[in-house]
Amino acid sequence: MKAASILALCTSAVAAVISSPSDGNSQNLPRVPTSYESAVMGRRILALTPLGTIATVFPYDEKKSTNDGADAQENRPAGLGGMPSGLMEYIADCEGEAGIDDIGNPTILALNIEINFKNAAAGSNVSLAVQWTPPHPPAKQIKSTVMGRILSSLGFGDDKDDQASTAAAAALPYSAANLPRFSLLGHIERIEGGDDRTSDVGAKLASCFVKTHPDARYWLPGNRIHESHFVRLVVEQVYWIGGFGDRAYIGWIPVEEWNNVRRAEWESITLPGEKKGWKEWSVQEDL
Repeated sequence: MKAASILALCTSAVAAVISSPSDGNSQNLPRVPTSYESAVMGRRILALTPLGTIATVFPYDEKKSTNDGADAQENRPAGLGGMPSGLMEYIADCEGEAGIDDIGNPTILALNIEINFKNAAAGSNVSLAVQWTPPHPPAKQIKSTVMGRILSSLGFGDDKDDQASTAAAAALPYSAANLPRFSLLGHIERIEGGDDRTSDVGAKLASCFVKTHPDARYWLPGNRIHESHFVRLVVEQVYWIGGFGDRAYIGWIPVEEWNNVRRAEWESITLPGEKKGWKEWSVQEDL
């Protein structure tokens, strides 16, 4: 069989599987959540997820921040101007607990020595990518069912395929593509009073952040190792992928909707995989 023919068959098979999942039929697909309902899910994910990937852009040489000699210590290569950089970062949702307007701006403990915060100090905008990781595996995983149907429709599939699928399921026991993730775009700014751990705001921020990240107590503001500050990512835009597009919202969430979600709203819902026995093809109302 020619490669083009195989590709066409694969495309048709994938489309057929997605349009008619194994635990339901295409006539009874769940309602796609609205952008606001997606914002509620996103705010819960932000509250429950301790890690994200922050991306910034290196400044051009003529705009490079010296940061008190930190760039020289870093021995940064020349020619990085305009190049994006993404790194894992500790995040928390602490402003509500600190008595600050709870509008979905992530709390970050910024170390001046870190590349992303040097880039932000030099004027870079910032994005934060967050994905939901379920604490419990699904009762039945999509991957083996979908791939099995695709291979069968093409006349393939044997014990080795089944073994490979089982091994993959053990390594990642859920379909990451079926789970929500989002990107928050904006800029970094200091939290007023956040660095003073004797103040009400600073003490509450430190307590909240350390509750999520116990090891972060070693580099709280005022530590003797690195200069650090509590900052917020001021959210200006939100891009959301709730999962597969036939049952999840995909697109931009108005920032006003993101900001207007109340704590009681996100506390009242359950995300996929928060409880045992969930189904991967399910959406919010079915969990």
